[in-house]
Amino acid sequence: MSMQLDPEPNVHVFDARGIARRFRHSAIFGALGALRNGETMRFVNDHDPIPLLRQLDERFGEHLTVTYRQREQSGVVIDFGITGLPEE
Repeated sequence: MSMQLDPEPNVHVFDARGIARRFRHSAIFGALGALRNGETMRFVNDHDPIPLLRQLDERFGEHLTVTYRQREQSGVVIDFGITGLPEE
C-alpha cells in the first residue's frame, strides 16, 4: 500500500497488520471505544474487514462513520469516526 498515513489532527493511526489475527477485533473495539467525539481512527489492514464492519455497526450504530480511503486487494485503509456520543 502506498497511501500516505501521516494523520491530520484528531486522526489516530491503527495498523492492524502487526496484531495477531485472534486479537485484532478485541484491539479494534478497545481502540474505537477510547475515541472521543470528533476523533478518527485511521485503520490499516491486510484485507477488507466486512464481518468486522457489521459488528462495529451493531456496537456503535449511528455514532460511527466509515470512510474508505483506500480499497485494494493488497489491503485497505478506513477512517472510523466517532460522533454524537454523550459527553463524559
